[in-house]
Amino acid sequence: MSDLSGSLLEYFPALERAFDYSRSKAALTLLTKYRTPDGIRRAGQTRIHVWLKKQGARSSAAVAATAVESAKSQHTIVPAQGLGEGIVAALAKEVFTLNEELADLDALISEKVSEHQHTQVLLSMPGFGPVLAAEFLGATGGDLSVFQSADRFDGVVGLAPGPRDSGRISGNHHRPRRYDRRLLRVFYLSGLSALKSCPASRGYYDRKRTEGKSHIQAMLSLARRRLNVLWAMLRDGTSYSLPVSLAA
Repeated sequence: MSDLSGSLLEYFPALERAFDYSRSKAALTLLTKYRTPDGIRRAGQTRIHVWLKKQGARSSAAVAATAVESAKSQHTIVPAQGLGEGIVAALAKEVFTLNEELADLDALISEKVSEHQHTQVLLSMPGFGPVLAAEFLGATGGDLSVFQSADRFDGVVGLAPGPRDSGRISGNHHRPRRYDRRLLRVFYLSGLSALKSCPASRGYYDRKRTEGKSHIQAMLSLARRRLNVLWAMLRDGTSYSLPVSLAA
């Protein structure tokens, strides 16, 4: 995506700044046909809007209006335009193909992960979708008994800082050097997602920030709390409910 933005920036900076092409499918669709200032001005807002709508693009009217406004701000044709627009067209099509392949992969992951006995428990916890659930099951096999206890599992994930005291200095804690970065990523990302959808997670995070912890420290603290809750859920075979334990 950075290559696409970089190529577009060389000859049409106003259009490059107008959209986040990693998030807007409609804007990416635009680049497969309309990607130069003069081409967009000739087509006009109505024609572009109608074409985008036929492609199934959302917010087609707004994207068309923004594209035309960007085109009106640039009337100079820079030398790099001829080469640049060809590169942008090719890259936009490649991104579309890649997105389709990723969508197919996500569908396959969702299908396969649904077959595991612990999937419904995992998916019931805010922040866990099929992909993160699959990563968790791939790293653990879903059998947490091999870790013996939640505290031991905390250490494997890297959420249980160990003491690193020296001389008269005590209480100095750091994350262990050896831990499963894949599992840490799962709990960190699921925690970030839960901040948007789970009041208990948001409340716990906000309380840690009020106590003076940085964003990273508060997120790691939330991740450890969520790990302990998930451990109990998998141990007992129970789905997530508004927990007193997470908010406590």
